[in-house]
Amino acid sequence: MRVLYHCVAARSFRPLWALEELRVDYRLKMLAFPPRVTDRDFLSINPLGTVPAFIDGDVRMTESAAICHYLGTAYGPSPLVVDPDEPDFGAFLNWLHFGEATLTFPQTIVLRYERFETAERRLPQAAADYRRWFLGRLKTLGPILERQSTMCAGRFTMADISIGYALLLADYLGLEPEFPEPVRLYWARLKERDGFRRACVAELAAAREQGVSTVPSPLLSTSA
Repeated sequence: MRVLYHCVAARSFRPLWALEELRVDYRLKMLAFPPRVTDRDFLSINPLGTVPAFIDGDVRMTESAAICHYLGTAYGPSPLVVDPDEPDFGAFLNWLHFGEATLTFPQTIVLRYERFETAERRLPQAAADYRRWFLGRLKTLGPILERQSTMCAGRFTMADISIGYALLLADYLGLEPEFPEPVRLYWARLKERDGFRRACVAELAAAREQGVSTVPSPLLSTSA
């Protein structure tokens, strides 16, 4: 059985969403955030103390975008992965990693220095600067999404999951009103996907069952 270690609203939502899109059986192990502090035993699973941690037999993975790519390939063939012989293979890889490296990274700075640090250690200027950084990078998606409904290959792929999680996190941070209009409409479409909605339900159900506190989720009001 595949096992995904996950914190509510964390990067591990990417592989959770991918698992639900693929309809692959898995076990969801919920952890309170930050797991390296709240569950020291987790360090034996992932010495970094971060989520995701994903186990599939002898396979051990900790990078959210890489896990999505692995799942789509190992449990394919699947239209969620763009193959090397397709014209958009390069674009697929670029957007798959853009979602994490370019769009999620600056938001982690905002989270830390606006919400997670103690009051005396918070840095409002750093949080404001990285908010602007994120929104500036986000503008690059606008022209693409004016022309097409997904990031590449004329279909929904793991690249959309990667980008989609970055938008989920931005929505949680209250940035959705500042999305360019094509990005805002794209985010609305992603939230309507059955796979996304199943992942939200699975996340909240597992958190409640395992006694882990929840944080605001796109389906919190409809799945309470």
